[in-house]
Amino acid sequence: MQQPQETSRRTLEVCFSPKLFADHITRDPFIVVLVDVLRATTSICAAFEQGVKTIIPVATLDEAKAWKAKGYLVASEQDGKKLDFADFGNSAFQFTRKSVGGKTLVYCTTNGTRALMMVPPVNTVAIGAFINITALTRWLVKENQHVVILCSGWKNKFCIEDSLFAGALTEKLLATGHFETHCDSAAAAVDLWKTAEQDLFAYLQKAAHLHRLRRLGLDDVVPYTFTPDTTSVIPVFDGKEIIDKAKTKL
Repeated sequence: MQQPQETSRRTLEVCFSPKLFADHITRDPFIVVLVDVLRATTSICAAFEQGVKTIIPVATLDEAKAWKAKGYLVASEQDGKKLDFADFGNSAFQFTRKSVGGKTLVYCTTNGTRALMMVPPVNTVAIGAFINITALTRWLVKENQHVVILCSGWKNKFCIEDSLFAGALTEKLLATGHFETHCDSAAAAVDLWKTAEQDLFAYLQKAAHLHRLRRLGLDDVVPYTFTPDTTSVIPVFDGKEIIDKAKTKL
């Protein structure tokens, strides 16, 4: 009996900034993994862990205000600060089962949701964070598509924390044997991660956004943010809203 052919390995690419995404080299179809660990993607994962029904991402404050006027719960911040009209800022600890369980949440942030909305609708977008990194890795393997990891960065600039996650996820995906990479950014991200993981919190002191949050008194979630596998949710954007694919058992 003829044995089935082994599935060819999928490609893996890293974009360190949304500005670089237009020049990706990976061919369709591919999944985009959106990364904004301090704080949007971690907070989105936390909201689903606390039972939020769906999340509607928007790119502008005017859109967020319009949804608020319709009676929706809104999480919105600018440069780390919660905006006056919003119900929540962008901290994972603000989302509780009592406040968001079973509800729809509209989300608008300085970096994360804007990066999300620039991805063409032909691409599936998964939400990545350290807190769901193993569940996300398993899901990406099952989806059998190429992957581009998109770092939200800080106002289109490179940032350390997102790049560290990109390196950690790249390392895990390559270790499965289902992926390969010929992307210098992916190789650099892995090298950065291997350097930092020996003493992660010490290395994170180099991250400018960590110090921004600290000045605002918003760094209480940092240990949680960089603790792996506290949830198995897999938030995925379908072009209109974000849902938890883990609930569909895909």
